[in-house]
This record gives sequence, C-alpha cells and structure tokens, in this order.
Amino acid sequence: MITTTRTGANTTLAKIIHLVSEASRSRAPVQALADRVSAVFVPVVLAASLITFCVWMLLGPEPRLSFALSNAVSVLIIACPCALGLATPLSIMVGLGQGALSGILIRNAPAIETLSRIDTLALDKTGTLTTGKPSLASTIPAAGITESELLQRAASLESASEHPLAGAILKAAKNASLPLLPTTSFQATPGGGITGLVDGAPTVIGTAAFLETHGLPGIATRFPAALEEHARGGTLLFVAWNTSPAGCLVVRDTLKPTTPEAIARLKHLGIHPVMLTGDSSPAAAAIAAASGITEFHAELSPEDKLALISSLKSQGHTVAMAGDGVNDAPALTGADLGIAMGNGSDVAIESADIALVQGDLTTISKAILLARSTMRNIRQNLFFAFAYNALGIPLAAGVFYPFTGLLLDPMAAGLAMTLSSLSVVGNALRLARRH
Repeated sequence: MITTTRTGANTTLAKIIHLVSEASRSRAPVQALADRVSAVFVPVVLAASLITFCVWMLLGPEPRLSFALSNAVSVLIIACPCALGLATPLSIMVGLGQGALSGILIRNAPAIETLSRIDTLALDKTGTLTTGKPSLASTIPAAGITESELLQRAASLESASEHPLAGAILKAAKNASLPLLPTTSFQATPGGGITGLVDGAPTVIGTAAFLETHGLPGIATRFPAALEEHARGGTLLFVAWNTSPAGCLVVRDTLKPTTPEAIARLKHLGIHPVMLTGDSSPAAAAIAAASGITEFHAELSPEDKLALISSLKSQGHTVAMAGDGVNDAPALTGADLGIAMGNGSDVAIESADIALVQGDLTTISKAILLARSTMRNIRQNLFFAFAYNALGIPLAAGVFYPFTGLLLDPMAAGLAMTLSSLSVVGNALRLARRH
C-alpha cells in the first residue's frame, strides 16, 4: 500500500526550490560595497567622458570632432558597470545552487557571508552529535511497582511528546507489547520534562530537578542503581504518579559515526566547537570525549543555551548554533547563524538560517568551505571589475595615444566591455567545478 503524505507545494522538493529561489533574490551585505561604488562611479564616468571630449577638441589632431566623439563614446561604453553589477549576485546564485545540490539549504545571501566568518560553533547533543534515536537501557521501578507498569505509564504519557527520548520509551513499550493508556492534559516543559493525566492519574516524567519542582525533592537518591547508570553516561528520566516516586528509566543515545570526523574537520578549519545540552554532566562528558570536543556545558535549559550564545558573542566571537529540537530554537535564533538538522523539528528548521537536509554533521564543514569559496569568488569578481575599469577608462580616453598611438574605437570598447562581463561569469562558474 502506498500512502501520500505531502503533495504539491508541501513536498520537500517544492520547499527546496522555494528556498533557493528566495535566497537567490536576496542581497549579501558585501553587495552594498558595489552599490556604493556604482553610485559614485556613474557620475565619475560621465565626467571622464566629458573631459575626454573637451581635451580632444582642444588638443587632439584633426579631425578633432571625430576623435573627440569616438573617444568620449568609447569611455562610456568600456566603463559600463555590467561586470560590477554581476560580481556579487552571480557568485551568490552559483554558491546557493551548489549548496542545494549538497543538501545545504541557505535561506538568504547574508547567511553565506556570516557563515564564512564564524569562528565558534555551538552544537546541541541529541540529534546533532548523536543519532537522536536513543534506546531504553534499563527500567528501575520503585518498590511495589513492576517494570511493565512503569514502562506502560511512562510510554503512555510520552506518546504525546516529540522529544527523541520519547521515541525510545515508546519503542520499548511496543517491543514489550504494552498497550498505551488514555492520556490527557499533556504539557511539556522544554529542558525539564512532561506532565499529564495517565488513566486519570497525575503523572510526571523528567529530570530530578524537574520533579523537585513538582513536590518530589531528592528523588534521585531513592534509586542508587540509577545513579550508577548516570555515572556511566546514561540519561535518567524519573517517573512519578499520584505525587509518589514510581521509578527511573535509563536511556542511552549513540554517537553518529561521522561525528568525530566532522569535529576534526571543523577544528582544521579553525572553528572552535562547543557542546550545549540539557542532558546530565556525565552523559555530556561521555559524548564530548568520544566526539573530540573539549568544551561542553550540560544541564542547560533553552534560556541557558541562549545566554551562553550571547556570552560567546559578547566576547567577540562570530557564533553559529547547530541543533534539531524545539529546545534549540531560541539559541538558533540568538546566534549569528542558525544551522538546523533537516531531520529535526519544524520549529528548529524554521528558526535557522541554514538547514542540512540529511542532518549529517560533516555537511557543516562543506557549508563553511562553500561559503568561504563564495566570498573569495565575490572579492575576485569585484577586483576584476575594478581593475578592468581602472585600466580600460584611460585606454579608451586615449591617455596612451601620444606614446603608443593606440586608441579604442567604440566597437572595440564594446567588445572589451563584453569580455569583462564574461570574465566575471566564468570566474563565478568555477564554484560549480570546485564543489
């Protein structure tokens, strides 16, 4: 049986086409330089053409009027700022296209420029560094409660959650053939936990700190086996219902196979990686060590992540944030540049400037290289345009005529102007061959 989930404008392909189209029409900040130059350049060229006409009329050989008109028109033609106008948008368009082919969706041109300048990359743990598909490692029930009962009630409440940890619990319950109980009044607190009524009983699942706010202080100390799992890097989800501790679920996430290589590439590019997570310190330390990350911050709320991003920016760093969950949305928005994993939540993707379709962390280094190449290509194009006009206008004006006898007629000036534009186009297209 084939099921259609999305059609027309709602398909991934349609969204990719829309994003690339919108980004191609946006303007990079570097283009403001070309705009400022053009605003001054046009009157300067008109003045140069007028001066050329006057000088040739006064000092030129006969027929003076013919020489004056021809050289004045040549100046106007050869100085046509086509190459200057093409320098930035062509490179941006090619760069965006190459990014889309590599699964890198860039929302606008300014994002390319920012990406080329970042020196710090903040990374969420779950779903970014790890697979985002954790599994239930162990179930530790309180006295008088069976493992099946604990798992069944926890899965019933988690069925309304979008968090990756919820998937692990639901999968375990399904494997154990445990039916879900009716759940109502579901509420989620990002970075803390969830609450609701399971089969009519008030139920709370989350961190020890979250349960403390719900009248259960010191719950972690009641489960020594859970603390041992915690020390080995397991993520603990404490469960309570009817205001009584019911047990603890230990969940483990695995590192993506490409993460260590991705972190190594980022360091090679001069990017300092920092891991931010709401998970426990032992779990964060284990993942950071396996990834090759030396700086990490654990047990963070969404507000804490945003505060750390702001702190890094205040220190003078250009900061990008990569994440995939609802918890990451504030940090993605607060960073200089937000990067969302394509397999993440819709909120995270909408909050980000760049989306990685495959959710592969190694793609970030590709995106940085592409952004740097694009900006370098833009600078080369601007140099070609400026250098061409710096050399072409004196030549068209006849400055070298007394020494070389060389002049450009309007047809030759038109050809030279066309060749300058083609040089910019050809240089921009080199991006397609390199990536």
